[in-house]
Amino acid sequence: MRITTRGRYALRASLALAKMQKDGGPVSINSLSKQENISPVFLEQIFFKLRKANIVSSTRGPGGGFCFAQSLDKISVKQILDAAEEEIELTYCNKQDDDCDRMGECVCHKVWQGAHDLLKKYFSEITLASILDKHGRG
Repeated sequence: MRITTRGRYALRASLALAKMQKDGGPVSINSLSKQENISPVFLEQIFFKLRKANIVSSTRGPGGGFCFAQSLDKISVKQILDAAEEEIELTYCNKQDDDCDRMGECVCHKVWQGAHDLLKKYFSEITLASILDKHGRG
């Protein structure tokens, strides 16, 4: 499995937003950019995807920025990676295709599929709230 910079930054920026957000108020891209040392242009692209997935919402104008559209205990790492268009795959296996001549007899596919299912379950169960509770909000 390989998570790209976009996926890693999406999670980092989401955690930074969770830490920086006071009383549910918006946090600007520039503040997040300085905090995480990520290009503001790249963050805007990431937060556009997060907003499209209804993970964050935005407020325009002075004092505007981004805030979460739902509570942190409802937002999983998998949702963030999905929004960032990351594939949670261990291997590219075409055994899922109907045109595979090994379909039904490939034992390796079943091993990779089981590991893939566990990985998706793992990322689905980790929420932003659980990360912050375990590793601190400061």
